[in-house]
Amino acid sequence: MSSTASGKLVKAIEQAWAAIQAVHVDVPHVVVTMGAGSGSGAGLTLGHFAPNRWIQADTEVHELFVGGEGLQRGGRAVMGTLLHEAAHGAAQVRNIQDTSRQGRYHNRKFKALGEEFGLVIEEAGNIGWSATTVPDATAKRYARVIASIDAALSVYRKSEGRAADTGRTNNNNGLAAVCECGRKIRVSATVYEMGEIVCGICNAPFEAEENG
Repeated sequence: MSSTASGKLVKAIEQAWAAIQAVHVDVPHVVVTMGAGSGSGAGLTLGHFAPNRWIQADTEVHELFVGGEGLQRGGRAVMGTLLHEAAHGAAQVRNIQDTSRQGRYHNRKFKALGEEFGLVIEEAGNIGWSATTVPDATAKRYARVIASIDAALSVYRKSEGRAADTGRTNNNNGLAAVCECGRKIRVSATVYEMGEIVCGICNAPFEAEENG
């Protein structure tokens, strides 16, 4: 067993993915990677599913990427990211075209898949049906693995784009976030990371939209 923070976290993510596969048998195996989800100028990437990125013996294996900046949202929200990407994985297996525009725009086929996986999927501007939240019933189903993720979340990644000499960020686009009642805001990744931003109508925190 790894004693590093990253090793424990990857193990928890792998266990969560296996729990999703136990419910949805057409979710494929993946190689888990983590890294920067910010700094590209395209907002914050919480995760992505990338087909056929790794080679194991003579077999191609898909990639599951988890953005380190989004880890501070907690186990339930991270599970939402995993379920979101698992839905993309099922789309790959079923040969469903669930996105367009280089994978950024999520169409209604993806919305249906996300709901099949127990998520609430809302429309999010120019990236389509991508905004993802985990309802109570789904959180209860995956309570054990969500707790394991929470237990492993001892670290999260700082956002890219901060200029050390000025204290300013270089990424002017920030990230888009949505609350449970559908209101949307755009804030810098640095401000988002400082703590929860709560909607004054539904009293739920604004969650960064999924990009992958």
